[in-house]
This record gives sequence, structure tokens and C-alpha cells, in this order.
Amino acid sequence: MKRWVCGLIIGGMMLGVVVSVSAQERKVISLDGIWQVGQGSMEQEPAAFDRTAPVPGLLDMASPPFEKVGAPSDLRQAFWYRRIFKVEGKVPDAAMLLIHKARYGTKVWLNGTLAGEHWPCFTPAFMDVTSFLKGDGQENSLVIRVGAGREALPKGQPDGWDFEKYLYIPGIYDSVDLILTGNPYIVNIQTVPQIDKKMVRIVAEINNPGKLDKMEVGCTIRESKSGKVVHAESTGVGNLSDKTAFPFTGAYPIPDCQLWSPENPFLYEIELTTPGDSMKARFGMRSFRFDPQTKRAILNGQTYYMRGTNVCIYRFFEDALRGDKPWRAEWVRRLHEQFRTMNWNSIRYCIGFPPDFWYDIADEVGFLIQDEFPIWLLSDAPTKPTADKIIPEYTEWMRTRWNHPCVVIWDAQNESFTPETAKAIAAVRGLDLSNRPWENGWETPQSPTDAVESHPYLFIRNWNGQKPFRLSEMPTVSGLPNLMDPQKKQPASIIINEYCWLWLNRDGSPTTLTKKVYADLCGPDSTADQRRLTYARTLAALTEFWRTHRQCAGVLNFCGLGYSR
Repeated sequence: MKRWVCGLIIGGMMLGVVVSVSAQERKVISLDGIWQVGQGSMEQEPAAFDRTAPVPGLLDMASPPFEKVGAPSDLRQAFWYRRIFKVEGKVPDAAMLLIHKARYGTKVWLNGTLAGEHWPCFTPAFMDVTSFLKGDGQENSLVIRVGAGREALPKGQPDGWDFEKYLYIPGIYDSVDLILTGNPYIVNIQTVPQIDKKMVRIVAEINNPGKLDKMEVGCTIRESKSGKVVHAESTGVGNLSDKTAFPFTGAYPIPDCQLWSPENPFLYEIELTTPGDSMKARFGMRSFRFDPQTKRAILNGQTYYMRGTNVCIYRFFEDALRGDKPWRAEWVRRLHEQFRTMNWNSIRYCIGFPPDFWYDIADEVGFLIQDEFPIWLLSDAPTKPTADKIIPEYTEWMRTRWNHPCVVIWDAQNESFTPETAKAIAAVRGLDLSNRPWENGWETPQSPTDAVESHPYLFIRNWNGQKPFRLSEMPTVSGLPNLMDPQKKQPASIIINEYCWLWLNRDGSPTTLTKKVYADLCGPDSTADQRRLTYARTLAALTEFWRTHRQCAGVLNFCGLGYSR
């Protein structure tokens, strides 16, 4: 098979990409690297792109640095990125721009022509740029505008509000790809493992702008690591002359399949082909559900206790020592491998999504991910996302993640009383053909096979001005944690994914929320070592208390990665 060749040309401040293309084959070209950036209004391109910044990354990484990035400022309404690239050869039949994640509010121009606008901040923007793209070695100028902060977004748009964040740092914080291919081209593949039948069902969306009447759709399934082919076949599809798009479904056997689990994270890859395109998707053969009778998680037909932690990536974005760590694969892999040494098998990606490659690493290292959409409102917040804005973003989120075996729970929100997330869940739930369970924060579970979160923060009493809690009171504590009234309306399984309230900063000093707790437990003149020992012993005791009572499907401490400030 012919392949396109991609090379890099560096000139001045610009890092250009030169792509050699051949019609009727797919190539995904990374536009990651150093971009030019400037600041200005939401509508007017700045007069100068006088700084550079990495993509993916955040705009506090610009050189020279901007002032007051992430906080409201009169200095700008928006930041503007620019990148120059070339395509050698003719423009293929289809060219798509994929911006995996950017915030706050994305607007795109290619060669001076508006290519599209995308308000969601946590899901990908996918834009057809075929008619704007120049080939034959001509320069292409790609400009992307992002709002400078949450205030740039329209009313009702989820914006990632967090009661414990100071900064909302904008930027293109995930990769940017240019997808070049022929027609008909594949838009999306959803894999649906059926482990009892040792087969995988696929549902693909195929665009057919040329209205080809009939075609062969090929499917090859391989072991991801070895490349060994485990199944291959071709299917003829006809009567398409009046269809510019059509669904393609198939069910393919995987004899003697290996099941994916945290203990054996075995992966497969499916490649789907049309006369003009090919697309790959990685998946694992696994099933996951909650049993409404036992209130346990069931992984591959067996009871499975979830033990783990949380990652608050958007809070870590504020950490002074963050640097480029969230975008370095070796650092992210090392983080997950370190979590495995704790005998953890589960992580909640809490109040926000990391870059997409984190999920690839979680698939490979072996974790169950509770994937939490960034909505946290309590009973009242300055932002109030509405279902009409949430539904499109939930849809994009699911389409991006549904082939990852690590993702086992769609988590709609955190600690919020709002009817809007339930409306959104009802609208999108059927899209996931694997029927993963949902978790709806403090609101009513939408099914008895869903889960509810519980956050039994026993030591919060100090912060609330009540009598300090003591471990000697544990015999009076129920092994069944408290729930909010709406959560009790369905007999859903419980996951404790926050508890303790004894956080320390990296240097061992108490956090804002734990100063009173440590003053009471350790005295006003305690040392960092004394506080760390108290934290370790208390967290160990609480962890074993919640685990041994076996009233919950999972116990996940808070948290494995956040900020230190």
C-alpha cells in the first residue's frame, strides 16, 4: 500500500508541515508543534503574532509570556494562533481538520476563509476544510481563535467552573490533526464487544459524497501489540446511488479472544476500508455493568471491586511545577504505572478530561476510568449549563471515547443539583451500544443499573465549625455512606470516589481547607513529617473501613493528582 510522506520544514518562527499526498488513501497529519500566537478581540485578528506557544499546551506557556493569563483582564478578549503548512500534490477528495480540545470557544479560518466555529471546550471540533485547502506545495495559513476565559462563552455553555480553582487558562490543550483521504470516507467507528459470543459488532458511519452505487467494505482485526490478524473479510454494499452517507454494520468473530481487564490489558485493532479510505480503531474485549441486586461492579461476568484514586487535570493545570508534563507521554505513562504500584485498578478523571492520549495509556496500563464531565455546581454556581448546550457536547464526548475499554462509566457531573444533566443523559444514552452505566452526581440516577457517588468527608466538621471528628468515633459510623435525597430514588450502586479531607500541599503544609483539621489533630506547631504521618495513617484506616464493609462498588481516594499551591 502506498503511504504519504510527512516532513517538517523549520523557517523563522514558524514550524511548517509539508505533506505529500496520493489520492484515495488516508493520512492523518499532526499539526502539533510551535505555533505563532497573538492577543486581541474576539472578532478581529491581531495586527501581529508576536509570540510562540506549543500545541498542545496552554497559553501560560507562551514565549515571551503573556500577562495575567487565565484571569479576567482588560488586556485581551481572545488569543489567536497561526500555523503555516504545505500540501504537496493535489488536494485529495476529503480534507478534515480535527482540533481534539481547545478552550474557550474555537473559531477557525483557513487561508482567510471561515472554516467553522465550535463552542464546546472539552470535546473535539471536526471541520471540513476541503474547499479551502491549497495543494501543489502552496502555503496554507491556519488561524485558530480561542476565548481568553470562561466569560467568552455563550450563556448555558459548560465552562468547567470549579469552586476550588483560581485560574481558567485558555489554549489548544490537545492535538490538532489534518485528515486527508479519498471518497467514500469513514467518519466514525463504534466497536461493541460481545464477549459471550467471542465476537465484536461494529457500527460505522460512511460518507459517500460521490454517490457511489456499490462498493466493497473490508474489515481486518488484529492483535494490537503483535499485529497478528485474527479475522479478515470483505462485504459488498449496494444501492447507494441516492445516499451521500450511510451506516455500515457487521459482526466479526474473534476466536479464543483474550478479555481486557486491568490485570490483562489486552488490546485489538480493527481496520475498516472503503475504495477511498481506511480507518483504524483500537478496542478491548470486555464487558462492564453494575448489578442492581448485589450493588457490585461486574467486569467480564465476574464481581470486581474498584480500588483507586482521582486525577483532577484542570486543577493540575494551575500547579507551578506542571510545565509540559500533561503532554509528555512518558510522564503520563509513569504516573499511571505508579498508580498501579498502589494496587489501584480504577481512576476517576475528575471534573474534566485530560488529553486524548491519556486514555490510550489507561487502555495499555490497565485502568477502569470513571470519565467525569466538567460540571460542578453544588446547589448554586455562577454558571448554569443547560441541556441544549450539554447534549451536543455529551454526544461528541461519547463518540470520541466509546472504543476505549478503560472507559467504563459516563460520569455526567460532580456534586450538582440540576435537572439539566438528566435531560442530556436521556437524549444521548442510546448512542452507546455497549450501554455503559452513567453516574449523575447528586441528582437522581437514571437507571437502577447506574451508579451514584458518595463523598463521606468525616473530617469536614472542623472546616464547618463543628466538633472535630476523631477516629475513635469510627465504631459509630455506618459502613453504608450517606446519599443525597435525589440519589436514593433508584437502587443504584454506590461508588465512594472522594473521602478523608486531610489534604496536604507538596511541602507538607496544610491546604486552605485543612488548616483547622491539622491544627486540631496535630497541634498548631506540628511539622510536615508529623502531618504526613497523620495523613497516611488516617487515610489507611478510612480506606480499609470503607473497603471491608463491602457496601460500595468502589472506593477511590481523592486525589492522586491535583495542584499544590
